[in-house]
Amino acid sequence: MMVRTLPSTYRSGGRVQCIGRAVCGQTFALAVLGKNAYSPVRNPFSITMPDVLSLGKKILRQEAAALCRIADHLDGRFLQAVYHILYCEGNIAVCGIGKAGHIGKKVSATFSSTGSPSLFLHPAEAVHGDLGQIKRGDTVLVFSQSGETEEITRILPTLRSFRITIIAVTASEHSTLGRSAEIVLPLGKLTEADSLGLAPSTSTAAMLAIGDALALTVAERRRFQADDFAKFHPGGALGRKLSLVDEHLRSLERCRIAPDSETIRNVFARHCISGRRSGAVMLTDAPGHLSGIFTDSDLARLFEKRDEHWLDIPICRVMTKQPAAVKRGSKMLKAVALMAEKRISELPVIDENGVPVGMIDITDVVAAFPEILPEILPEKLPESTGREIMPKRKAAA
Repeated sequence: MMVRTLPSTYRSGGRVQCIGRAVCGQTFALAVLGKNAYSPVRNPFSITMPDVLSLGKKILRQEAAALCRIADHLDGRFLQAVYHILYCEGNIAVCGIGKAGHIGKKVSATFSSTGSPSLFLHPAEAVHGDLGQIKRGDTVLVFSQSGETEEITRILPTLRSFRITIIAVTASEHSTLGRSAEIVLPLGKLTEADSLGLAPSTSTAAMLAIGDALALTVAERRRFQADDFAKFHPGGALGRKLSLVDEHLRSLERCRIAPDSETIRNVFARHCISGRRSGAVMLTDAPGHLSGIFTDSDLARLFEKRDEHWLDIPICRVMTKQPAAVKRGSKMLKAVALMAEKRISELPVIDENGVPVGMIDITDVVAAFPEILPEILPEKLPESTGREIMPKRKAAA
């Protein structure tokens, strides 16, 4: 293979890389050739930024236009497909091969995560025993642009013998797949977005969109809620966003809690805990309901103002009354948003009767939700949970 040597070339690991320098910020290139490259390196300086952006926009617009046409032509067959999936007594088996198979795997995963049990059936493996996954009561959703793919057409007679519903997403209802299916969602005539019109692009975008439309419409009709979604997504950032405060709160054994009738001195002297502590004390009235909160910052301000004599008065006179709180069972995302809104570092968690069951501390939030903090927390973390309200000395006389 002949490779033209261009400026700024270098060889690395059997590969020739030609890197063109930017000219006035408008031209660029990065050509990479391996041992099996099909053509010599073209002049990288012939590619301009406007050319690349124009091509990218053209491809996106072409695929978007195809999706709009398909949406405009949705009819009663989509309604029938939704009905069969919604009332399917078994699994939604999604089938496809090649690029359509990759789309099928994603669509199957979307069905499963939104409340419709699903599995992916690889047609090549199906003829070697995986058809055993299919049973009476299942619904099969098949993706194939041509509807004539050999691996697909080979399993159609067996699928029909199972007396199950076959839904086809294909270009034409007159294809072998289209004729074998009870319901056809036609893609129509599509032009692939690449310059050769061959690489699956527009067709796979259309398949993915139809698959999403089916799965999400069914989820909507099932009245699938955030609580249901959380059950299937306990891990990762998404799982943490949907988790409950019960999973993250500091239990009462790790919190400072005291009667609001005690003096500040006694509260801090008697109600100590070992280990890492939160920066606030939860205060309760006689029946045990949350009545207020007093923070370390509130205590520091007493000393800063030389108001040490307040240490021997009931803490209820200086505490923040009716503090912000969340009920157990609340979403953690709601709790974090409330902390951001109120600019507070500690958030009590109470039961249905208003009795404290624990506390959410900002340090725990930072550790558990690092990826979402920039979205919901202020630029500066809060300094205190207490209101900037302290009784005047004159009022105590």
